[in-house]
Amino acid sequence: MRNIKFYFLSILFVTVGAFAQQNQNEKRVPQEGHTNNNKFKQLYEEFSTPNMFRSASGAPGPAYYQQQADYKMDIVLDDEKAILSGKETITYTNNSPETLNYLWVQLDQNVRAKDSKSPLIETSSVSPVQQASSFAKNHLAETFDGGFNIESVTDTNGKPLEHMINRTMMRVEVPKALKTGDQFSFNIKWWYNINDHVKDGGRSGYEYFPEDGNRTYVIAQFYPRMAVYNDVEGWQNSQFWGRDEFALPFGNFEVNITVPADHILDATGKLTNRKEVFSKEMMKRYEKAKKSYDEPVLIVTQEEAERAEKSRSKKTKTWKMYAENVRDFGFATSRKYIWDMMAVKLGDRDVMAVSMYAKEGNPLWEQWSTKAVASTLKTYSRMTFDYPYHKAISVHAQRQGMEYPMICWNYGRPDKDGNYSDRIKYGMISVIIHEVGHNFFPMIVNSDERQWTWMDEGLNTFAQYVAEQDFGKWYPSALSEGQTTYPSRRGPAAKIVNYMGGDQNYIAPIMTKGLNTYQFGNNAYGKPGTALNILRETVMGEELFDYAFREYANRWKFKHPTPEDFFRTMEDASAFDLDWFWRGWFYTTDYVDIGIKSVKKFHVTSKPNKEGAKIAERFSIDPKSLIYYVEEGSEEFTEDMKSSDNLQDEIPTLKEYVMDNFTPQERAKIEQPKYFYEVTFDKPGGLVMPIIVEFTYADGTTKTEKYPAQIWRLNDKEVSKVIASGKEIVKITVDPKMQTADVDTSNNSWPREVQQSEFDAFKNKAKN
Repeated sequence: MRNIKFYFLSILFVTVGAFAQQNQNEKRVPQEGHTNNNKFKQLYEEFSTPNMFRSASGAPGPAYYQQQADYKMDIVLDDEKAILSGKETITYTNNSPETLNYLWVQLDQNVRAKDSKSPLIETSSVSPVQQASSFAKNHLAETFDGGFNIESVTDTNGKPLEHMINRTMMRVEVPKALKTGDQFSFNIKWWYNINDHVKDGGRSGYEYFPEDGNRTYVIAQFYPRMAVYNDVEGWQNSQFWGRDEFALPFGNFEVNITVPADHILDATGKLTNRKEVFSKEMMKRYEKAKKSYDEPVLIVTQEEAERAEKSRSKKTKTWKMYAENVRDFGFATSRKYIWDMMAVKLGDRDVMAVSMYAKEGNPLWEQWSTKAVASTLKTYSRMTFDYPYHKAISVHAQRQGMEYPMICWNYGRPDKDGNYSDRIKYGMISVIIHEVGHNFFPMIVNSDERQWTWMDEGLNTFAQYVAEQDFGKWYPSALSEGQTTYPSRRGPAAKIVNYMGGDQNYIAPIMTKGLNTYQFGNNAYGKPGTALNILRETVMGEELFDYAFREYANRWKFKHPTPEDFFRTMEDASAFDLDWFWRGWFYTTDYVDIGIKSVKKFHVTSKPNKEGAKIAERFSIDPKSLIYYVEEGSEEFTEDMKSSDNLQDEIPTLKEYVMDNFTPQERAKIEQPKYFYEVTFDKPGGLVMPIIVEFTYADGTTKTEKYPAQIWRLNDKEVSKVIASGKEIVKITVDPKMQTADVDTSNNSWPREVQQSEFDAFKNKAKN
């Protein structure tokens, strides 16, 4: 049993500590008003109430449902006129508990209709000068008409169905209301003029090559597509204005695509008539590619593609595709395409990494495209789930970066002599990683891009950063001389500082509809991607984050998650209360700025100081039993106070306490601190974040300490920590490795470092 005298003494020390804490509380800056504005309050006000469809844990609830839309399509490409026409049968299954009286269909091509309202929502002004080409395009050229021409909407017996078109949405009336479990099939016949995506922009279309008179086609949003109906908002029939992408239900696709006979084509789904459209030599090469895991195998060579460019077949060929459980469909076709493939081992399955590119993409594309596809599938599968489809295709398309199930188009083109800069090379590899990664978010983890752009772009940008770093490790020959890691453009905390510290009048919270944000790239891609990287590397740690991230991906693959499902799952699977993080990073435009306000150095002594004497008298404590802190440089400080090498000798009660409460083994390990510092951190920025501090000692060694974000829970303005050290501290640095996106580092060091102005830096650079 421990000595009762020293137990009583410890109670007194607790009492004295409480008195000191009371004084500290009196210094606190009160919270704003009397409302609960604490940064650590729970997100109950922002979140929807959990229900049978979506549980409080972030998982699908026991009554979760989703609709299904199956398509059968016959598509014809007129290469001479650049017209796409089609007939489709949609079979819609109502799995919801509600009765549906009508269906909503998306007509996204109508954003290019001659009477489209999309250009009218953008402001414009007269500038002092304008390029002649821009002037001609804006004021002289006739508006391109690329909207849908809907020829008929009928039931399966050919009877016309009542329908109404409102810009990019079409409402189809069903003859009989659809109850739970009912199916309804109907037909749509349509055509439209294909746009030149290089001249006129757009997420799909063609590129024309005047040197040989050919086009390469990357075709998507090309068919009327069912809108999503779910438990969150019923019909998601938000109009397409051109920026926010798509919300789509899952289904099965049977698609027959007829193109000129000398075209090469690949698309979403499995090619079901390969032997009909492949030559014997192509079949041999394809079988070889299925066993090649290190280098791509050419299915169509550059020499063969160049020969095909010179002719024009009058015949046609139909490529038959079938895809199960996908949310969309896209295809690419041209006689100019070179085609290569390589197998990728994922778990116990082989997946084909595929690239299609015109000769204008070489030598860059033949070197790195398919390897970038393979690398991406490996990283994303590790971070989420094994890629479930049988292939992933990267298609070369000028000024493009767009994704669809199993297929995407990507930019990155050398000059005419085949030369390219590092910027072009890394830009191409990064966009391939990003667009192939979209197979996971949102093609499989099927979030609503129209409402929550960051849920696909931000999550994907985060995973892209991890995949880029893997690519640099697996393919070091892709790195330029002097580089040891892949030069990611987004991901590290420092990359988002300029945006977050910018003009608040032109920054919107991440939880803003993409159409309504000021800086779309930073808001939808950069900030959420960086936030998740900071959450992984700085707040949670990789092991906890990765486990929770995989849990989210697996819970919601082939389903429709909301932001709340993501936030809740990340907490549910990690035991990390992150409401403070979601609120600050996603619901506000606050920024990180944590600094060192002051550092006070203390020496301990047995000689009572004025304040200590008052405490001893107030609590009737023997002054000789207390230890006193005296700030160096204060009126009470004397040089002899530095010589207290062994307080146990000076204060018998301390020695007795140590002897009575520590084992001999513990006493042998005791290292008495000689230096005491009170460090006060302030937070000019609104975001609460962990305080990462590096202490540098007089002997040149360093130590890093990370104080959790909860240190700010009772005072949002400033907090203090007492540091007891056996070695003298000569420097203290906040966020030494730039892990928190701190927008102002001028207050991050003690002693305060004099930072060079931009003008002085320019002068010094000029001198050197």
